[in-house]
Amino acid sequence: MASSAPASGAIPAEEDAARRIYAKVFRRIVPFLIVCYIISYLDRVNIAFAKLQMQQDRGFSETVFGFGAGIFFIGYFVFGVPSNLLMVRVGARRWIAGIMIVWGLFSASFIFIGTPGSYYVMRFLLGVAEAGFYPGALLYLTYWFPSHHRARIIALFMSAIPAAGVFGNPLSGWIMSSFNGSAGMRGWQWMFVIEALPALLAGVAAFFVLDDDVASAGWLNSQEKEFLVAEIAADAKKCEASGLARKVLRNPQVWMLCLIYFTIVMGQYGLTFWLPTLIKATGVQDTLHIGLLSAIPFICAIVAMNLCGHSSDARLERRWHLIVPCVASAVGFIVSAAYPGNTFISLIFLSLAAAGVLAATSQFWSLPTTLLSGTAAAAGIAVINSVGNLAGFLSPALIGYLKDALRNNAYGMYALALILVGGAVMVSRIPAKLVNR
Repeated sequence: MASSAPASGAIPAEEDAARRIYAKVFRRIVPFLIVCYIISYLDRVNIAFAKLQMQQDRGFSETVFGFGAGIFFIGYFVFGVPSNLLMVRVGARRWIAGIMIVWGLFSASFIFIGTPGSYYVMRFLLGVAEAGFYPGALLYLTYWFPSHHRARIIALFMSAIPAAGVFGNPLSGWIMSSFNGSAGMRGWQWMFVIEALPALLAGVAAFFVLDDDVASAGWLNSQEKEFLVAEIAADAKKCEASGLARKVLRNPQVWMLCLIYFTIVMGQYGLTFWLPTLIKATGVQDTLHIGLLSAIPFICAIVAMNLCGHSSDARLERRWHLIVPCVASAVGFIVSAAYPGNTFISLIFLSLAAAGVLAATSQFWSLPTTLLSGTAAAAGIAVINSVGNLAGFLSPALIGYLKDALRNNAYGMYALALILVGGAVMVSRIPAKLVNR
């Protein structure tokens, strides 16, 4: 493929053909995966809105809520690697379709929560069901796009996280406000039922939309398949040359990636699970208004994630595009905690925190997806995702405990800021030559 356009400005035929092929693959796969991830994330974190009513209805303390919100990630951790390896074995189409239907059923069953024990069990089972989607989707993208395309693609895919907040938070607030008391159910119960339906429908659709790999894609012609297979194979050889792909579980770099991701996830889920509570603490009481205001930080995050992803790919620079968002998020947490009674200031800096931590989340995955390929990618991505997501357990549990013990939300936010700065320091220790490509 030509490396630059002719002096006339015309695009070489081979380069133009490559762009058209990747655009075709993008249109077929990425929008659908984004929708699925929005659904996944919404079903994972809508407990944050349910808390506004459920906590009082069921008499749960902040510690009980935080522990239950986090126990999702224990199931997620235990079943992450097996789920990714099973996807390789049975095929992406059947596996992704199946797990979406199962987690939709579990999510709807949250209406039966009555005690801390039932709350913990249902959150654990939801984590087991969702464990395979996120790492599976990241692995699935490596089947179709080589590493030099992935930072933009992953950033766009992970825009589903703030998109779930933009659409899901106002939706959750509206459902809880409008349906409260209907048919003898509380608003939070209606929210779980209504928001489980998209997972069931998308699970059925996945069976017909997705293909297991390039070879089985009937919507590609033979020339397009040959091009993609050659591109992916060439990219895999580059990754294997680094030596890391042959030692996924033994190489210290992989475990460094686990620790880095752990710090980022601490910030991500600290924000996600407590954002409605933090906004309510500034004096906003109506659930619909809380939902609308809590969408603003996620709108900022969508812009930040995609600007950062485009910049990272354009410059082929990965480290500083991860360090800067981590530090920015830390600043956002600190300042928002310092002004707990001011809705305007808190919202501005919670938006900075969201933009930083979610840009960091998307940028992080340009590191392992550059270093790993093939079967090593299947295991390595799942290991990093599973270990890192243990922070999803620790983060809400820690904040809930600190809130009950110290009667103040600020200490939890300060802890998240310190952890994110630690993650930025660890990123700076990764040699640029391993990831800047």
